[in-house]
Amino acid sequence: MKFTRVLALLVLASLPVAAQPKSDFAAHEMVAAANPLAAAAGLEMLKAHGSAVDAASATQLVLNLVEPESSGIGGGAFMLVYDPKAKKTTSFDGREVAPASATPGMFLDENGQPRAHFDPIPGGLSVGIPGVIGMLELAHKKYGKLPWAQLFQPAIRIAENGFPIGPKLARTIAGAERMKNMPDIARTFFHADGTPMKEGEILKYPELAATFRAIAQGGAKAFYTGPIAQAIVDAVQHAPGKNRGGMTLADLSGFQARELEPVCGDYRIYHLCSMGPPSSGGVAIVQILEMLQRFPSSDLKPNSLLETHLFTQASRLAYADRAKYLGDASVVAVPVTGLLDKTYIAGRAALIDPAKDMGTAQAGNPPEKHAQYAPQVSPENYGTSHMTIVDETGQVIAMTTSVETTFGAEIMAKGFILNNTLTDFSFQPMRDGQPVANAPAPGKRPLSAMSPTIVFDRNGKFVLGIGSPGGPSIIEYVTQSLVAILDGGLSPQEAIGLPRHLNTNSGTTLEPSPWANQIAPQLTAMGHSVRTAGGEGSGLHAIQKVPGGYLGGADPRRDGVVIGQ
Repeated sequence: MKFTRVLALLVLASLPVAAQPKSDFAAHEMVAAANPLAAAAGLEMLKAHGSAVDAASATQLVLNLVEPESSGIGGGAFMLVYDPKAKKTTSFDGREVAPASATPGMFLDENGQPRAHFDPIPGGLSVGIPGVIGMLELAHKKYGKLPWAQLFQPAIRIAENGFPIGPKLARTIAGAERMKNMPDIARTFFHADGTPMKEGEILKYPELAATFRAIAQGGAKAFYTGPIAQAIVDAVQHAPGKNRGGMTLADLSGFQARELEPVCGDYRIYHLCSMGPPSSGGVAIVQILEMLQRFPSSDLKPNSLLETHLFTQASRLAYADRAKYLGDASVVAVPVTGLLDKTYIAGRAALIDPAKDMGTAQAGNPPEKHAQYAPQVSPENYGTSHMTIVDETGQVIAMTTSVETTFGAEIMAKGFILNNTLTDFSFQPMRDGQPVANAPAPGKRPLSAMSPTIVFDRNGKFVLGIGSPGGPSIIEYVTQSLVAILDGGLSPQEAIGLPRHLNTNSGTTLEPSPWANQIAPQLTAMGHSVRTAGGEGSGLHAIQKVPGGYLGGADPRRDGVVIGQ
C-alpha cells in the first residue's frame, strides 16, 4: 500500500463511523494498528522481508510518538506469536514489575483505608519497571529477521522530522488540562502560553529520537542501565507532588522479560490461545466462550436480545472468578487448570438462566487446590493499544501494549511517558480478613486484562488474530467480537464496529446507539440494571484469514487502520 493511501486513511480516521471503510484486504501480509503512521512503519519492515515480530517492534516505537497517551517504551506489553513453521503459539510477557520498595499497603492512606484510584497520579509511586523494550528484544532474538537497529529507523525519522497530531491525540491533550502543570508534559504537548497543541500541528520529539538511537545501538541494556535508567529513577524518585516512588537502578537492571506458555481452549470447531497470568484475559475468554457453547450459535446472533443476555451472564461468572483467583502466578498460586476444567465450566454455565439476569455472581470453587482469597475491585482504565500483524510466511502476532491510564503516571523520562501500572494492583491487600491475590508486593506483576488472542481451525490453521485496549473490559471487547465473527459470521470490521455490551459482574452497560435505546427496556424486563455509557475504551484490531489472503478490521472509535500488500 502506497504512502498516499496511508495519508488518506489518516483523513478517514477522523470521519464518523458510518463513513469509515468497512475493511481492507491483502493477499500476502497485513498490519492492523491504532495509527496510520505506526501501521506504515510495521509495513515498511514487512516489505523489507522482516518478520511479524520485527513489524511489531517498529509499530510500537512509532505508537510511542503518535499515541503516547496509550503505550510506549515506558510501559508494558504482552505479545502472542504464532510460528507457522513449528506450528506453535507462544507468548512473551513484558508486564511491568513492582520495584523492591513496593509494599502491600503502598496505596493505603494514613488511616489504613484504600486511597481513591487516581490519587497516586501524578507521581512516581505508581510506576512499575517498564517491560516493553525487554520484551521486544526477547521476541526479536527468537523471531526477528532484520537487524535490531533497523526496527528503530521509522520512529527516529518521525521523531526528528515531526508529524501532524492526529485526532485522538489532539482530543486527549485537549481533555488533559490539569497535565499542563507537569513540566515534561507541558513542554511536550502544550504551548508556552499553556494552550494545548491541536490536531494538525507538527509535533517533534528530539529527546526521544536520541533515546531511540541509544537503544538501537545498545539494545535493551542501554534502556535498563546507564543514562536512560538513571533518568527513569530520577523521574520516579523526584516526581512533582506527594507521590514519589522508590524505584532504583538495581530494580531496572534486574528486569527480565519472559517467554510463557499461553492459555488455550476450545470453542465449537475452533481452538484459541490467549495470554495467561499475570493477565486474566486468557482464562476469562476461554471461560466465557466455553460457557456459551451450551447454547447453539443461532442463539448468539450479534447484538440480539438473547445474545446480549447470555453473553453478560457468562461474563458475570468469569469476572467473579477473575476477581477472586487471578494474579501473578509466579508469586501467588493461581488455579488456572481448575478454572479451565471443562466440567467446572459446564457447572458454571448451568447457572445461566436464558430468561433472567442472575444478579451479582459469586466465584466458583475450581477443582484444584487453591488458597482462599478475597475478591478485588477492578477500576476502568484506557491508556492501552493493540496491534495484529501477519507476515509473508504466515507468522502472526497479537500484541497489546499499555502505559495503563491515559498518559500513565503523567511524568516523563528521556522523552517518553512512564506508566502508572502499579495502580492495577488491588489497593486493599486484605478484605474481610482474607488476602487479595492481586495485592502489591516487591517483584510482583499487577493483574492485567490485556487479551491478545489467536484463533485456529480444527486442523490447527490460523483463522483470526485480535485484541483491544479497554481496562478490565478488554476481555469483553475481544470475546464479544469473537462471538460475532465465529458464531455470527461477521467480517472483522463489522464485528469491531458493533455497539458494545458489557457486564463485569455489576450492571449491564450498553454503548450509546439506536440499538441500545431499543434493547435497554427489554433487558430491564429480564432483571438487568442497565446503563448507557461510552465505548471509548474499545480499540480493537483484527486480521482474519480468508480465501486468497487476509481481511482486517480497525476500531472506528480510534485512529486505527488496516494496511497490507
